Amino acid sequence: MRNPRRLKTEVLAGLVVALALIPEAISFSIIAGVDPRLGLFASFTMACTIAIVGGRPAMISAATGAIALVIAPVAREHGTDHLIATVILAGILQIVLSLLGVAKLMRFIPRMVMVGFVNALAILIFTAQPPHLIGDQIPMLVYPMVALGIAIMVGLPRLTSAVPAPLVAIVVITTIVELTGWKMPTVGDQGELPTSLPSLFLPKVPLTLETLQIIAPYAFAMALVGLLESLMTAKLVDGITDTHSNKSREAWGQGVANIVTGFFGGMGGCAMIGQTMINVKSSGARTRISTFLAGLFLLGLVVGAGPLVARIPMAVLVAVMIMVSVGTFDWHSIQPRTLQRMPWSETIVMLTTVVVTVATHNLAYGVIAGVNVAFVVFARRVAHFSSVEKVTETDVDGDGTVDQRVYRVHGELFFASSNDLVYQFDYTGDPQHVVIDMSGSHIWDASTVAALDAIQANYAAKGKTVEITGLNDASAQRHGQLSGHLGEGH
Repeated sequence: MRNPRRLKTEVLAGLVVALALIPEAISFSIIAGVDPRLGLFASFTMACTIAIVGGRPAMISAATGAIALVIAPVAREHGTDHLIATVILAGILQIVLSLLGVAKLMRFIPRMVMVGFVNALAILIFTAQPPHLIGDQIPMLVYPMVALGIAIMVGLPRLTSAVPAPLVAIVVITTIVELTGWKMPTVGDQGELPTSLPSLFLPKVPLTLETLQIIAPYAFAMALVGLLESLMTAKLVDGITDTHSNKSREAWGQGVANIVTGFFGGMGGCAMIGQTMINVKSSGARTRISTFLAGLFLLGLVVGAGPLVARIPMAVLVAVMIMVSVGTFDWHSIQPRTLQRMPWSETIVMLTTVVVTVATHNLAYGVIAGVNVAFVVFARRVAHFSSVEKVTETDVDGDGTVDQRVYRVHGELFFASSNDLVYQFDYTGDPQHVVIDMSGSHIWDASTVAALDAIQANYAAKGKTVEITGLNDASAQRHGQLSGHLGEGH
């Protein structure tokens, strides 16, 4: 890099992100129910790999709460080997989905589904904390330490942003606990920390259909959630930096990174909204160097200072995750003023996403449900934008009777709006010849063509003729291809 100032910015940004990643990687490992080293190894391998193969420079990928929540049942019910196999399969699925153009489908995810996704993620992270706060084995001293940690993370950023507040909270509370000799759960109690570099790991699972049936649903959910969060974050960074990123490359890059992570014993991951904001917005990073160095610095810190990390009290990590939850939640979306101005349909889309996600503990299910509800709401709204009006009545042969009537159809015609089209005509009272002027409308699907066929059939049953005019080129082509081939009564 030719610009020394830019290089310095990238190096410092990588260091700050690495320091902030340590507590979150450990906390997400605990949420997933695995040893902290799986989360730390995942953060190292994800960051270094995505820095090379990803499509969005300066975006941070590592172990995340979203992925931890998806794969937690695999670790709990089937063990670490099945979890690693799930991560590898999820990476393969992400590559396949990227080649199928899934990145382009991001445009079909409505804003309120994204809001619901973020809010549900925040709720799930928060609800994962009570096991570390409630129980006979939890000493009373845990609660004031959690409160102190939250107070530090709320107050310190108002004084300075030079040092990550979570890191300060960890140092202060760990020091207090060490000096006083208080006994409380520590990171070391959760599992073994790494003392060496990650090595190649091959999951010991039987290569059978039964194994595939166990891991495939979780792998598919992980692939979807990882791509969704990564592409959402990439879009956010595009706006902040006023640059464009290659979303398809980012999608398959996430897959490659998860495969590499799995084969090095990591729990997998995706883009991190919070850490990316630290890197891009707070630290000013703009290149892949910061992402790569964040991974390297993270590995050096945990391998070199493993015994110190093991003595970190769980109370402060709970405080960190509570603050991550609070910071992730979109509080503006539930303000009374926002809810009053927001159409009820948009609020239902958000609530559906949140409720399904929280009920199933699966972010992919929530997003799919939210998108489906959004499409139904949209179809219902657009269905009212079409109309039929009588335009003219003509006495063609001059005998004093009306023998031709012209109808004009307005609006976008598809399955939702065209179903009632067949009931808008007076089959009995209309004259012998009817003209349907389609110049103010557009045919979008086979349902509309079937409706027009039904209209013609109803008039034919009365011995009357119908002429359809004014179709634009696309509508005429679709009508010509499908008319008469959709069966009767459709």
